[in-house]
Parts: sequence; C-alpha cells; structure tokens
Amino acid sequence: MRTRAIGTSLVGCTVLVLSLTAPAHATSPDLGRQTLAVGDGWASEGAGTTGGAAADAAHTRTVRTWAEFKAALAVGGTAPKIIRVVGTLNATEGGCEAFEADGYDFTRYLADYDPAVWGYDTPVSGPQEDLRAASAKKQAASVKAYVPANTTIVGVGKHAGITGGSLQIQGVDNVIIRNLTVESPLDCFPQWDPTDGSTGAWNSEYDAMVVYGSTHVWIDHNTFTDGRYPDSSLPRYYGEIYQQHDGELDIVRGANHVTASWNVFAEHDKTLMIGNSDSAAATDAGKLKVTLHHNLFTGIVERAPRVRFGQVDAYNNHFVVKEGQSYAYSFGIGHESRLYAEKNAFTLPGGVAAGKILKKWKDAPLTAVGNRVNGRTVDLITAHNALNPDNPLQSGAGWAPALRARVDDPRAVPGLVGQRAGAGKVC
Repeated sequence: MRTRAIGTSLVGCTVLVLSLTAPAHATSPDLGRQTLAVGDGWASEGAGTTGGAAADAAHTRTVRTWAEFKAALAVGGTAPKIIRVVGTLNATEGGCEAFEADGYDFTRYLADYDPAVWGYDTPVSGPQEDLRAASAKKQAASVKAYVPANTTIVGVGKHAGITGGSLQIQGVDNVIIRNLTVESPLDCFPQWDPTDGSTGAWNSEYDAMVVYGSTHVWIDHNTFTDGRYPDSSLPRYYGEIYQQHDGELDIVRGANHVTASWNVFAEHDKTLMIGNSDSAAATDAGKLKVTLHHNLFTGIVERAPRVRFGQVDAYNNHFVVKEGQSYAYSFGIGHESRLYAEKNAFTLPGGVAAGKILKKWKDAPLTAVGNRVNGRTVDLITAHNALNPDNPLQSGAGWAPALRARVDDPRAVPGLVGQRAGAGKVC
C-alpha cells in the first residue's frame, strides 16, 4: 500500500511539508524521499506518485556504475526502492565492438546493401543483415534497464547522469526519475531500409527513456541531450545520415497519468512522442494523459511533443528555435489527440513563422490559448490556419485541465524555465 506525502511546489522545487506516516517534525531534504505534490499534473491523479519514498534501508542503494545500477533495479521486486546515482553511468563503456556478433563487418554490410547493388524495392536480407540484427540484440540486452514499480531514481548533486543507456518504464506503476543528465543512447547498429521513402533511410533504436504501458510516472528536473554525438557529427552512407538516435522520451502503449516537469530537452530531432501508432486504440484510447509543464525545448527539430489519442496538458513550457537550425514543428496534432496548450513561450528566429509551431497530422481539435511568440500573444491555431489554409486545425479540445499545482504568467516563463529547468537545479 502506498503512503501519500503532502507537498507544495515552489519555483522549480518540490518541498515536503508533512508525511502522513511520520511525525510533523520528520521533514527531509532528501530528494529520494520527495513525492509529487498534490494536484501537480496528471501523475497526481488518484493515489498520486510517491515512487520509492517509503523505501527501507535494505532497498536504498547508491550506485556508481551501470552494472551496479541494473543490479539495484533487480533487487526487491516491487518493494519501494530508492536508487541514488553518483557520477555518470556508462552503459557502453566497452564501445560498439563489445556487441559485435562474430563475422559482422560493417564495410561488408555497406557493400552488400549499396542501393547500386541492392536497389530500393526490397528490405535488406542475408548474412550481414542477420549478423547486424544479432549484434543489435546484444546491445539491447546491455543498454536497456527496466525500472520496477514503486521506484525513485535520483541523481546526487549537479553532475549525475546516464550515457548510452535506455530507461524502460514498462508495465509498472508509481515511478519517479529526477535530477539526471541523460545522453541519448547511440545505436551501434542502425538498419538500412531502402524502402523508407524515395531514397531509403537508416533507422535506429533506443530512446533515452520510454514509458510503456505504465501509470503514475513523474519525470522531473532531468536534462535530455545528444551530448557528445549531435546529429551534425554523424556520417552519411548512401547519401543519407547514419541516424544513430531515436527519441529522448516516448510515452506509449497505454501509458497513463504522467507528469514531465522542469526538464530540458536539447539539440535533438524526434524528441518526445506521446502515442506511437494510429492503430493502437485498443491500448491507447482514453489513456496517454500527460502533463508537460515548465520544460525547456531548445534546438529541437520536431515532436515536442507529437500526440496521438492523449489528453495532453502543455503549459508554461519554453520552446527555443535556434538561428540556422533545422526546424519542422513543436506540437504535432495526431490521431484522436486532445492537446491543451496554454501560456507557453516560443522564441523563434527571423524567418520562422509562428504558423509552423503546430503541425497537423490528423484532424483532431485542440485548445491553444495565452501563448506568446517572441514576447507577443499569438493565437497558434489562427497562425497555423493562415499558413495552411487548405489544411486547417479545429479549435476546442473538449476538456479543461484541473490538475495544475501552479501556472505562471507566460511573460515570466523564459526566465523561470531558463534558470530552474534541468538536472542540477532541483532542491
């Protein structure tokens, strides 16, 4: 049975006031013991999100390596647990060579599936593709870490994080992840798909974090970044970028009641997806209820987020499009989505129209009110429809958010989020 702690949200901070299972004087500054404040987004619904706050000493671990981290996750089943991360956990410290199946040869792979030899009409197959798949399977087993129910994972200090790993929050309830710098995992073995588009594409695996079929998840004060390996550093083969990144955060397949607050999402392409298939109504209809507030999206190309099905409340976020960067859109309006976007701030360079902020994938109504672009209030739906008169969006999501701990004036959002969002800034 979960206990509930009562908290209040300050500017970028959550402070415990009183635990119902402890005397009034037993407040604690320990981040591992903090819980999501009442009313703070969809993750506060019902019993709320307490993570491992009730963990005993036997289920409270401090880890300094990826192996220690995975071992700590595996101990104690669903008993409440706190895992404190010290330093940077490297899931791929042995390099890509450590995962290569015997006989795999990337030079041979490139020669075998060169479009001049293979063409564009048939998916690749044969010995080198089989060996690539076997290598990818070895990497997946190493870099994926499965987070059990009733767990808090928290970085210690300002420089804790994970590189090369993929956190899988799959089929569980009640998880908190805070104060980590998460460098997007690098897929060592992307697959060439000659049938993807007119010129083929390299497709990669491993999101930095995945919430899959899980409920009551709080993701707070983390920094998601491509770090040492931005897309601009990746090579090209067959004329296409050798894409080794997938998403930074995906919330999919019946996931529900998630709050992502005070995070930084930086320098990435396909960043945040809520719902990953139009055909997933069996798992996703009526779910994918997600709150995004006080997050910074900077240097992001697209999916901030792209939404299918869910009732997504996005407010008080700051979106920064950098001069000269590739930019497609911020909010993707997808199949049966119901986005409520309010009091966000957008900083756009010259030449990027406000009409690009919204992208219509499917005909789904949304509410967009009180948003500011370059310091001025802009009706995002009207701006989109003026730029896309033959493909207009409908106004009116048909619901209104009730679970909000604080809402700031959008004029203050760039300063607040810039100062308070991301790893190392939680208190």
